[in-house]
Amino acid sequence: MISWEHIYLLVFLLGGILSLVLTPGCRTLAEKWDIMDRPKGEKHKQHRAATPYMGGLAMFGAWFIAIVLGYLMVMTANVDHISSDISGNINGIRMITPRLAVICLGAFLAMGLGLWDDKFGMKPQYKFSGQFLIAALAVSFGGVRVTLFVNNPVFIWCVSVFWIMLLMNAINFFDNMDGLAVGTITIAMGLFAVTAALTNQYFLATLGALTCGVCLGFWFYNHTPASIFMGDSGSHFLGYMAAVISAGISYFSHQESLTRLPILIPLFILAIPLFDAMVVVLIRLRNHKPIYVGDHNHISHRFVKMGLSRKRAVQMVHLMELMLGLSVLPLLWGDLRTASVIVVQAMIFLLIITILQVTAAETINEERGKATGSVVNAAESTVPADDSGQ
Repeated sequence: MISWEHIYLLVFLLGGILSLVLTPGCRTLAEKWDIMDRPKGEKHKQHRAATPYMGGLAMFGAWFIAIVLGYLMVMTANVDHISSDISGNINGIRMITPRLAVICLGAFLAMGLGLWDDKFGMKPQYKFSGQFLIAALAVSFGGVRVTLFVNNPVFIWCVSVFWIMLLMNAINFFDNMDGLAVGTITIAMGLFAVTAALTNQYFLATLGALTCGVCLGFWFYNHTPASIFMGDSGSHFLGYMAAVISAGISYFSHQESLTRLPILIPLFILAIPLFDAMVVVLIRLRNHKPIYVGDHNHISHRFVKMGLSRKRAVQMVHLMELMLGLSVLPLLWGDLRTASVIVVQAMIFLLIITILQVTAAETINEERGKATGSVVNAAESTVPADDSGQ
């Protein structure tokens, strides 16, 4: 008898296999169509050889094919071979079909927007406008809602649109090392799938498991040394899906939740890329630089400057993502005292990350000061003594 747990596992495996199969083809297409990442002297890019983009197309293609196949399988399944939990929700699946279609359209547009930018380049204002239209579509017609216990429809619409745009840009910023962004979203999607499954939100748990599998399949080609980058097409697609799934899950339940603190769960699960984006933007603003111009102020770069290899820096970020995400799941059922301790613990963890960021920055500044002093001393040592008074 097929249960929801089997469905979660099947879609996870299906997404992973499809991603593994489609990615080499998209890599070949990227080379043929010349959709390549060429450093062109950008200081924030560390790779030297041109690397294919279009990882986003591979992930979206795997995700969409799995959606279609899964939908057809559920709609044509023999009810005698599936559990009552699944058969009892088939009518509900039919009812959400229009919303699912809008979500799929938004995912396609997000991937397409990023792919266009990868190929031709876009001015920031045009990219932001495209992100706004995609977010508005998902919120207005896809049922994506971030309510925060507020019933004002204008507030809900604005916050929901902002959440989608925020995550599309945060994941785009976070994609700065091989395997970093896709690995982080793999973990986040797994945590969202677990959260939804624990609260019997079957559709969103399935969607989270599928996206987790798709990300994991692509990770095998994107981890160090990456043979393909996901590009803006991938970061926009994954940011969009992270926003849609995190906003769709109901974290607070009158039957299960003892506090309202579970609404903080998505913020903590996605805290690492969100926190990193916030820090980077603040640094760029302080230095009077455009927020969309890349640099080496990301947390992964700071770990490298503290002595870790790029591979170990990525692994460190992934472990932090997993640790922080797992630590806040008990908010779903904990009482006020338990939930308060968990929130404080999570905040302390973010404080530790802040200290690491500041320490790395101080170390870099000290090294620069020493290097500057050495250059000055070396220059002075080359000046003849009899010229010192001139």
